[in-house]
Amino acid sequence: MNHRAMTYRIRLFAAALAPLVLLACNADSTGPAGESPPLAGAAIGGPFTLADKAGREVRWQDFQGKYRIVYFGYTFCPDACPLDVQVMMQGFAAFERDKPKLAAQVQPIFISIDPARDTPAVVGEFAGHFSPRLLGLTGTAAQVDQAAKAFSAYYAKGKQTGGGYLMDHSRVAYLMGRKGEPISMLPVDKGPQAVAAELAKWVN
Repeated sequence: MNHRAMTYRIRLFAAALAPLVLLACNADSTGPAGESPPLAGAAIGGPFTLADKAGREVRWQDFQGKYRIVYFGYTFCPDACPLDVQVMMQGFAAFERDKPKLAAQVQPIFISIDPARDTPAVVGEFAGHFSPRLLGLTGTAAQVDQAAKAFSAYYAKGKQTGGGYLMDHSRVAYLMGRKGEPISMLPVDKGPQAVAAELAKWVN
């Protein structure tokens, strides 16, 4: 399998966020002194059905009762995805060392937006490079599109290069609550410690 993304020099790109449609509702998670989560009430998250590395069906509701970290990307990404996922999982590992019992209640998830190339086995291998705790998911084009729309995740087929096409996509690591509600965007652009601190703030 070609994972040039793991060997290319990592560069930072500006994050592209899809518009968030806000709804009036109460947040289930609170931070210090009853602080409301940054994404409280945002219309982010929803039902999906995808497949894990073994091709087994995985549904959003399967994670009910757990916190979830959700990132959309693709395995052939030459720079942004490996960087973001590495920082995300390093931050999670730091949080896990400090608070193992709470970390056990968090499921990190990587969802491919390139189903044409990202088979279950490919996504599983990619996720495994970063952590055995990271769950890699993919699916049919329709299934991936449903999941991306539920999370306001932008993606589109980009320019063709000598090694194949690239994918344009938003770069957001969402922290979701036990009921699937949006809590916060993890600051992967600020490094692992910032990610660990954000997790410690909201996972309780």
